[in-house]
Amino acid sequence: MHLSDSPHDYQPTSEAKEAAERAERMLLDLTTLNPDDTVGLYLMESCHHPLLTAKQEGELAADMEAGLAALDRLSCPTHSHPAEERERLQAIVRRGEISRVKLIESNYRLVISIAKRYEGRGLPLLDLVQEGNIGLMRAVDKFNYHLGYKFSTYATWWIRQAVTRALADQSRTIRVPVHMTERLTALKQTHRAMTQELGREPTIDEMAERLETTPDKVRMMWKVAQQPLSLEMPVGDGQESSLGDFVEDDNLPAPNEQASQQMLREEFSRVFHSLDPREVQILQLRYGLKDGRSLTLEQVGKKYGLTRERIRQIELQALRKLRHPSRSRRLKDYLL
Repeated sequence: MHLSDSPHDYQPTSEAKEAAERAERMLLDLTTLNPDDTVGLYLMESCHHPLLTAKQEGELAADMEAGLAALDRLSCPTHSHPAEERERLQAIVRRGEISRVKLIESNYRLVISIAKRYEGRGLPLLDLVQEGNIGLMRAVDKFNYHLGYKFSTYATWWIRQAVTRALADQSRTIRVPVHMTERLTALKQTHRAMTQELGREPTIDEMAERLETTPDKVRMMWKVAQQPLSLEMPVGDGQESSLGDFVEDDNLPAPNEQASQQMLREEFSRVFHSLDPREVQILQLRYGLKDGRSLTLEQVGKKYGLTRERIRQIELQALRKLRHPSRSRRLKDYLL
């Protein structure tokens, strides 16, 4: 079993297409939702946005592309535009921004269907959905409609990556590499499916054949999934590294992370004038802009005496302000 660590030169496989189509078909049973439940209300709201055809997705992506090109022309300091031309370019920019929002909102159900597969693994569903939405936004910004495949097929990878990364970062005391978390998920799903098919638990050899890997690798992953993790556990084909090699020391951040955090702090200082003080403080805590330590929604909520949901709302409100092209282009490489 090969799990790609990068979407570069991405070509959708039949498995990815089927997964995306299956996720789209997962309709929510609204009659079972409690209107007073925050998660339920969010799920109901997401269903108000219609699904898009491939043609509509391409049209929205084309609008976004034209909007970015128009913004570049407006931002060029060496060119001045007549008032009429400037208004025309600004209209194209606005249309691109509206199309971006529509493409995001029309795929909220895809995020929810993927997030629900990871429910009960250490993070609340709403947190998983929010992380998935971050992956969705990145997929929207990177989508190349010229290649001709459906957006949901491409976005599924980014959404799943964002959700599994959040689980790997926040759910375990020991941080497991994202690729290992994804393989453990595949192992558990295969075990459940084969148990139903065979009417008994599958053997290691049977699972290895299904996963197209070796029995030794399945045995190693199964131990990771079932038992507390040892820092001395070998990781990798050559088994030259141990799990302890992947555990971060909060007191000794890597030089590239220090540089990235410093640049992020500098960029934030340039755009924070559009936020109120509380929004600034919450973003600083959520993204570790003060001490390099990111806090969960619940941890930030305890500091302010607010619920996790209220902190989530404030964070999203602040991010929407920062999403203006003049500000978001400075930050998206750090936030997404």
